[in-house]
Amino acid sequence: MKIGVVTFPGSNCNMDIVHALNNNLGYEVVELWHKDSDLQNVEAVVLPGGFSYGDYLRSGAIARFSPIMESVVKFAGDGGKVLGICNGFQILCEAGLLPGTLMHNESRKFICTNVYLKPVSRTASISAGLDTNVPLMIPIAHGEGNYFLPEAELEELEENDQVIFRYCDENGKVNNSSNPNGSANNIAGICNVERNVFGMMPHPERACSEDLGNTDGMAILRGVVELIEA
Repeated sequence: MKIGVVTFPGSNCNMDIVHALNNNLGYEVVELWHKDSDLQNVEAVVLPGGFSYGDYLRSGAIARFSPIMESVVKFAGDGGKVLGICNGFQILCEAGLLPGTLMHNESRKFICTNVYLKPVSRTASISAGLDTNVPLMIPIAHGEGNYFLPEAELEELEENDQVIFRYCDENGKVNNSSNPNGSANNIAGICNVERNVFGMMPHPERACSEDLGNTDGMAILRGVVELIEA
């Protein structure tokens, strides 16, 4: 299994996901640079978190035009599996591979903490195999994680079973108090209609090691890989 991890100028979580995929999950990882165009025959692509191009415009707005994104868009269009984490999620939205946008947190503050996620979609591989009654503790670290989609499109997203995770409390209850950033319907992650492009604000790669006291993220990352191996 060969998975490509893209690094943009300003990425700061690329080595976290490289370590998780390689050392914790045992997959071959290819490090891809934003100026590359060749994806080197990888079987999945991960866009990591960070502050691509310093977030000088909207988060992900400049990275969307990096040379490698033309290849990523084609790869996804051909059915290739793509996962965007935090800034990677923002980039996927800017590139039109996922619907919606990520706005400033309602608090207007950067938030770095552990949150709980409730698996939602039963048709997307990343969440389909997870117990909906067992919340996952996954870290977040973002200033623009407030997911927004116009009401009609939001209803369609929900009807299509494209919501993969919602923010919840430690007991799995989805409510306003468990929503860290104001995201519509407590949405923490979504997929495209074809179920091959995934985006989420929380960082599963930071919850993949016993040394960190948390391995909840491993099940999420395996969900993407199992779709490839199926």
